[in-house]
Amino acid sequence: MPGVPEVVLVQGMAVSDYLVPALACLGEWTRAHLVDLPGLAGSGDPPHELDVAQYGTSVAQWLDAADLGPVILAGHSSGTQVAAHTAVQRPDAAAALVLASPTVDPIGRSLARLLLRWRLDARHEPGDLSHSHRPEWLRAGPRRLLHIVRAHLDDHLEDVLAEMPVPVLVLRGREDRLLTAGWARDLARTAPDGRYVEVPGAHTFVWPHPDAWSEPFRRLLA
Repeated sequence: MPGVPEVVLVQGMAVSDYLVPALACLGEWTRAHLVDLPGLAGSGDPPHELDVAQYGTSVAQWLDAADLGPVILAGHSSGTQVAAHTAVQRPDAAAALVLASPTVDPIGRSLARLLLRWRLDARHEPGDLSHSHRPEWLRAGPRRLLHIVRAHLDDHLEDVLAEMPVPVLVLRGREDRLLTAGWARDLARTAPDGRYVEVPGAHTFVWPHPDAWSEPFRRLLA
């Protein structure tokens, strides 16, 4: 629609195909783009392994090349950390920031605790989700996957949000076991201009409920 910012969505942890149906729902009212990070999903390999801020720089460079004007910058799961860094690096390119199922909650900030929370959350996720993820996990390989997990554990989203220059929307699935409601609300309060919304589903609510975030996105614009 004319005058409505486009959406740029950053993939989750090494996977992006699961986001396509939810991206299509956003595409019913604006143009929506899905960014695959270097070395993941359909993207080419980086010259070296990147940390979260460097992934954010890669998205900022994509925005510079795409020249879309101010966009709604969004991420799901680990993509929220990357999107937040991008918004800080290119505040003129972001009209707003959406953090859908943000990571990593302090309750899971170690490999062991994160794995436990992931297994608890998996009980509430659709059975076909892992089938969707598997080809992209295989493409990334165990070494890169381990690097990505550790890089995101070392990056603290609340520190990035404290000086966020754009409005922030935090979305959490009501059955999410990776993300507690308390920390999600704290993130919204940490941002200078933040709000919090709960939606149906678990951590990957966008897979079984692809339209769940469309109305919160539009209310954020209003």
